[in-house]
Amino acid sequence: MTTSLSIRIVGAREHNLQNISVDIPKRSLVVFTGVSGSGKSSLVFDTLYSEAQRQLIETFSSFARSRLPKISRPEVDEVENISTTITVDQRKLGSNPRSTVGTITEIYTYLRLLFSRCGEPLLGNSTLFGFNNPDGACPACKGLGTRLAMDLDALIDRDKSLSEGAIQHRHFKPGMASYRVLVASDYFDMDKPLKEWSQTTLDKLLYTKKERVKKPRRGAVYNVWFEGIVETIQRRGLRHEDDQSTVTGHGLQFYKAERCPVCHGSRINERARKVRVNSKTIPELVEMELTEFRGWLNTIKGPLPDPMVRRMSEVAQNLIDIGVGYLNLNRGVGTLSGGESQRVKMARQLGCDLVDLTYIFDEPSVGLHQRDIAQLVSTLKRIREKGNTVLVVEHDPAIIREADWLIDVGPGAGRQGGRVVFTGTYGELLKSATLTGKLLTKRSTHRNLRRERKSWMEIRNASVHNLKNISIKLPTGVFVCVTGVAGSGKSSLILDVFAKTHPGAIVVDQSPVGRSSRSNPATYVGVFDLIRNEFGQATGKHASYFSFNSHGACPKCKGTGQLKVEMHFLEPVTVTCDECEGRRYRPEVLRLRYKGKAIHDVLRMTIGEAIEFFESPETRRRLTLLQDVGLDYLELGQTVSSLSGGEAQRIKLAKELHKKGNIYILDEPTTGLHLADIAKLLAVINQLVDAGNTVIVIEHNMEIVKNADWIIDMGPEGGSRGGEIIAEGAPEEISKIERSYTGQYLANELKA
Repeated sequence: MTTSLSIRIVGAREHNLQNISVDIPKRSLVVFTGVSGSGKSSLVFDTLYSEAQRQLIETFSSFARSRLPKISRPEVDEVENISTTITVDQRKLGSNPRSTVGTITEIYTYLRLLFSRCGEPLLGNSTLFGFNNPDGACPACKGLGTRLAMDLDALIDRDKSLSEGAIQHRHFKPGMASYRVLVASDYFDMDKPLKEWSQTTLDKLLYTKKERVKKPRRGAVYNVWFEGIVETIQRRGLRHEDDQSTVTGHGLQFYKAERCPVCHGSRINERARKVRVNSKTIPELVEMELTEFRGWLNTIKGPLPDPMVRRMSEVAQNLIDIGVGYLNLNRGVGTLSGGESQRVKMARQLGCDLVDLTYIFDEPSVGLHQRDIAQLVSTLKRIREKGNTVLVVEHDPAIIREADWLIDVGPGAGRQGGRVVFTGTYGELLKSATLTGKLLTKRSTHRNLRRERKSWMEIRNASVHNLKNISIKLPTGVFVCVTGVAGSGKSSLILDVFAKTHPGAIVVDQSPVGRSSRSNPATYVGVFDLIRNEFGQATGKHASYFSFNSHGACPKCKGTGQLKVEMHFLEPVTVTCDECEGRRYRPEVLRLRYKGKAIHDVLRMTIGEAIEFFESPETRRRLTLLQDVGLDYLELGQTVSSLSGGEAQRIKLAKELHKKGNIYILDEPTTGLHLADIAKLLAVINQLVDAGNTVIVIEHNMEIVKNADWIIDMGPEGGSRGGEIIAEGAPEEISKIERSYTGQYLANELKA
């Protein structure tokens, strides 16, 4: 399919790519498949996208380039026929507390304009409705909509006395100076549990303004000044910066954000809050779900508001179509999940009128129920039909089936991958001998026997977020799957309610395992200490000699293997250390051998190779934990900051695998997993349950769902129309409940 309408990649060698060449048809929906770690992202993001960005930046002036990141040329001979490339990934849209769904999509910009032109009373200036402008912001919260308040439940343990450490802040622990002041003041019974104190005495402990103690405890040899612990912590830890209150130091954990009591979270001042359009105020509108907001827009007619309403309606409908209609305009972007962030970005692109762009999507199905996949595919096709090229890295069979062209990378992961094993249509893929093709045609099996449920854990009257005061029992010692459409309340129920009432539960989510360039899979699971000990015993050197953070580190790069070079008016450039050539160690360390390998050679081994190389049972056991969760293709020395969300989750799971009698909570663990890897994940889950653990999984993937012992299905929809228990029971029971969207898909999956 080599035509002038193809992107041509020649000799790609980035990461594990093995000098591959491939043609990618333009103005098509092209899906890249392959097992985790096969090289899909290396080909699409690290080669194609990086080169497109580099060439685009090269067209700018030196002044403009000095203010843009320096992008080095990827390891590739040629990339031909590329156009401006936009990546729509799962990285969050930011953590700025002033950024909301309304501002990031520009709906709020048009809403401000609408109220300034059509509002009653008429103010006439859109900045008067902007919470990022002093003229429009609520003076109490400075437009943030929240304020920091002391969390007394985190600060004090009412079951303890002061002498037992009732105050959780470290400055007030027994023996510390602030604790000695409490003793010297002689105000309180130090041995009486706080729950037995009167409210007056408790208020005195918490809120007393600084005062001199008139009659300190006998034996005090200095003047005693007492101040309530809340007053002390706020005075020491609260600072005001750019009109925002922030907490520094150890006190951060003792604060919580609560709605501003003046603007009630609307962020704008009283004058702006009183203005109405068609009987609605901005505070009312920004709290509406997008589906309801879109309905309100339909009621606004007239030549003046029409242009503004048309634009808001278009963006709101795009967001609804892409599956996030349950969001509201006031939702902070920092609270969106990776999947929600990606779908908001996607909806923004639907309003772009530029053509012949290349869009790259990284697993857009993440966080979506099977019911919503069809709408996602429709959105991807709409972008294609505007004359753009749409490239999708994806594992979901429903999206693979809709592709115009498929490129399968493999055949394995790591060094066993990095080759293009198939290009063609979906029908041709099904007839191919590739692993992806075989698994797509093979009907997977499920466990017919469900584990017996002997005991239960209760959740009572859960009302967090959209949960509708629900109570439910979760069985212990079995595999529980929590399902439902996006926004139905799954995470609220399990992560925000259940996990907090069971603090011993092991929560394995997709947050980064670290951002340090010095941390790697070997250090994270504690196996690098064992490896260094083996090297030390074999060579007669101390184990610290083989640490790139200690004696053995290259003196020039301090064990990082890289150097940052300042480029004056250009961005600093990171280059390989010329002293150790990226090996991190001193020359005398690199000359030492264990079984013929230097320590650097071992760090370049994959986990699978290392299992075969080392003989120590404990070393092999820990490495096997990483293999069991499907990470045998990772190199021991690969930085954890380079891991994907799914890889980060699995490496955290590997660290916890040896524990028994625990509750494990997994948040969408199939993210980034090929069909072949899902079977490995299921084996790990069953291994945990068979060892006596309870495993609770929040998941959409039907391969996982149909193998659960017990399902809790939430919905029926997202947002305000969710938050209810739709069904609970074994998969066979759920499949018979017509009201359950999960049940409808399970019915097809369970047919054998």
